[in-house]
Amino acid sequence: MSAVPSTGPGEKRSVLPPDIRARKGQAPLVVLTAYTTPMARQVDSHCDVALVGDSVGMVLHGLPSTLGVTLEMMILHGRAVMRGLSKAMAVIDMPFGSYEESPEQAFRNAARLMAETGAPAVKLEGGGHMAETIAFLTRRGVPVMAHIGLTPQAVNTLGGYKVIGRAAEGDRVMEDARAIEAAGAFAVVLEKIPVGLAARITQSLSIPTIGIGAGVQCDGQVLVVDDMLGTFTEFRPKFVKRYANLGQLTDEAIASYAADVRARRFPGPEHGFPDLLPGKAS
Repeated sequence: MSAVPSTGPGEKRSVLPPDIRARKGQAPLVVLTAYTTPMARQVDSHCDVALVGDSVGMVLHGLPSTLGVTLEMMILHGRAVMRGLSKAMAVIDMPFGSYEESPEQAFRNAARLMAETGAPAVKLEGGGHMAETIAFLTRRGVPVMAHIGLTPQAVNTLGGYKVIGRAAEGDRVMEDARAIEAAGAFAVVLEKIPVGLAARITQSLSIPTIGIGAGVQCDGQVLVVDDMLGTFTEFRPKFVKRYANLGQLTDEAIASYAADVRARRFPGPEHGFPDLLPGKAS
């Protein structure tokens, strides 16, 4: 199934939240993160959604967690990604501290993200306790992708990046899923929850589930693009499949360049400009 809906004969438009919601139970949704224009162009050719994740703080800015990411950083990277998309839908993460205080705070900051980037949707973390905020946003024209299970912005409260939803805790995660659906979210990310629980949630909801460490039965999958390409190697979660090792290739290329410079093999004659053009008199 094409990621790009048709608007008429020979015409196409970008994916929008209703298109994602309508994909429930259809061909799996393909989602990757993107933080820059070049990567957005690559993702756009193959994915339904380009997620401008707050993981940018760790991947590109060297932060120890996502907690230090600011609204200004998300706007900067959101603009860059939007410049590279023509088909896939951008969804921008709302960073920690930008929406938890009140629904009104969440609306102000979500409206700013959308207005200053042009992105059609935002994502925020949290289940039942964020249902009021999600409903407040969706009633005011802000499409919301929810995120439950392991919520990295709450890593200090959760006690680490651990599996969420085993045993009796699974009932709470299911309640979170139903609450955010009732609040109007158009899709929900399920992160690092048991595969059986993810399958039950997927079957019980009318909105698509997008898994990351939640098994194959979800309606779609998302990964951090730098994880799957092997360019971010600070840690490697079990749920990441590495499709390339570009980090190693980059290291080898830089080492070769450094060796050539030190040995004066680069630049060679073919990389320079002569004092005179051929056939020109002095």
